[in-house]
Amino acid sequence: MAEATKRYAVVTWANKGIGFEIVRQLASNGIVVMLTARDEKRGLEALQKLQHLRLSDQVVFHQLDVSDPASITSFADFIKTQFGKLDILVNNAGIGGVKLDADVEAGAGYDRSKLIQNSELAEECLQTNYYGARRMAETLISVLQLSSSPRIVNISSSLGKLESIQNKWAGGILRDAENLTEEKVDEVLKVFLKDFKEGSLTAKGWPTFLSAYSVSKAAMNAYTRILAKKYPSFCINCVCPGSVKTDINGNTGILSTEEGASSPVMLALMRNGSPSGLFFVQKELSSF
Repeated sequence: MAEATKRYAVVTWANKGIGFEIVRQLASNGIVVMLTARDEKRGLEALQKLQHLRLSDQVVFHQLDVSDPASITSFADFIKTQFGKLDILVNNAGIGGVKLDADVEAGAGYDRSKLIQNSELAEECLQTNYYGARRMAETLISVLQLSSSPRIVNISSSLGKLESIQNKWAGGILRDAENLTEEKVDEVLKVFLKDFKEGSLTAKGWPTFLSAYSVSKAAMNAYTRILAKKYPSFCINCVCPGSVKTDINGNTGILSTEEGASSPVMLALMRNGSPSGLFFVQKELSSF
């Protein structure tokens, strides 16, 4: 069971990249962190790396697939039994919703023009990036409410800014912060997938580059605002960590993972009474 003075955090998909670095930085700040990964072997390997940094006493590994509701429920039960409360949730799990064509995968190098999108990949992307984060928040709200300083940090992207969505109907819904609901976000995603399957992304004003990824992050940003309004005692924000060298962009970013993780960690460690329901690009406040 939790010690009253200790703080506990969860970081999803944290066996590498920004997620791993968020774990390292939070643990270095004295927080007990639950490092999660879909693949148990990779998660345990990540834990071993932290042992070399003498941080393993601050980190616990647990297998978690955010696209699987049963996996999330099992994980929530583990937190309740093991720690009794949760202070920080970092929703970091995310996929690009694209794949590289065979020539690129064979070694021709990372080329944005060679990325392949289809409706199946788009659905998987929305399920992981948006619905995974939403399920995590909904399932863990009860243990977060036991904290004296609950924090939710949603890792987003500048690609999710509403300026990238030219569809007036969808943009209008997502901009209307006062009247946003989960059901309205669901409807936007349903129409996006329908238009994707019909091949009408361009005609209907949806993003055409990393389409599902961009829309999933716009949905996540909207959900951040919904949650912040619903739980005013929480500090809930979303953040674009910047262009970080990670697998999702073929390591073409300009920031290191250490630099990229610093802004989510800043939001996770904000003092009580700090702003909530906002979008940050790195450490700067941004419009949605």
